[in-house]
Amino acid sequence: MNLPQNGAIKPDLRVRLGDVEFKNPVLVASGTFGYGAEANQWCDISELGGVVTKSVSWKPRMGNPPHRIIETASGMLNSIGLANVGVQVFIKEKLPYLARFDTKIIANIAASSVEEYRDVLEHIEANAVPNLAGYEINISCPNVKDGGLSFGTSVERTEELTTLLRASTKRLLIMKLTPNVTSVAPFAQACERAGADAISLINTLVGMSIDIYTREPRLNTVTGGLSGPAIKPIALAQVYQARKACSLPIIGIGGIVTAEDAVEFLIAGASMVQVGTANFVYPDAGIRVAKGLEAYLQKQSIARVSDLVNSLRVKAELKAAGW
Repeated sequence: MNLPQNGAIKPDLRVRLGDVEFKNPVLVASGTFGYGAEANQWCDISELGGVVTKSVSWKPRMGNPPHRIIETASGMLNSIGLANVGVQVFIKEKLPYLARFDTKIIANIAASSVEEYRDVLEHIEANAVPNLAGYEINISCPNVKDGGLSFGTSVERTEELTTLLRASTKRLLIMKLTPNVTSVAPFAQACERAGADAISLINTLVGMSIDIYTREPRLNTVTGGLSGPAIKPIALAQVYQARKACSLPIIGIGGIVTAEDAVEFLIAGASMVQVGTANFVYPDAGIRVAKGLEAYLQKQSIARVSDLVNSLRVKAELKAAGW
């Protein structure tokens, strides 16, 4: 359905994931918006589709020593080390604060073992607030029981963890996939087999930066996670590949600064997007993207944001070749 020529009707920005309706498809990404309170003085959180919280683990984490954030060309490197307040403080202080806002909350969980993921999720589940929509599971953390192997680089571990957590909640279960693998397709398929409601991708890419005068790495941990506009082409390609590999809704992440960036992800196959690194420059970046997306839809006479999803026009000969 197209809008009238005069564009008088407001486009429908609502998106559904499972049984949850979001007012618009724009979320703020974990680790870039704190727990909401940090950005509230700069923007109205209620205008966002949702807030993905800073990662929470069972015990508080101090994270890595500085330097742990470095600006790079068209992006940034971080090695925060999942610093967070721990699940007890998260439940006591952070969730009640976020419950004040008319927006959906997705709790991001990070852990070092299958059991810790489950325990954190179940503890939050038992103390949930009404606007807690679900959980995003960061599976790029070291699995200490497997000698430091990241859950996110093992298809079997990804499926095992997703299956376990699926049994612990009826809320949205979103698996956040790492781009640091040969192909994202089998991981997306594993999440679908195990009952996830959606996948989000991509997480940061491994990168580093060197001070040429001291000949030392600029990050204390030598390497870190690269994010920002520099990774957008990679993120788009992985969203497209995941869309071809599975039928799960996808939340696209990676270098989104403008509404036009978000539109690219939707066309590639994402149902929603997350704005991350841009929040460090513009704390209201997510709201800017949501408003810009509405303006784009109206100008293009598109009635629903869902009409954009997976609408990439690929030539017939490329489709025949598997593209």
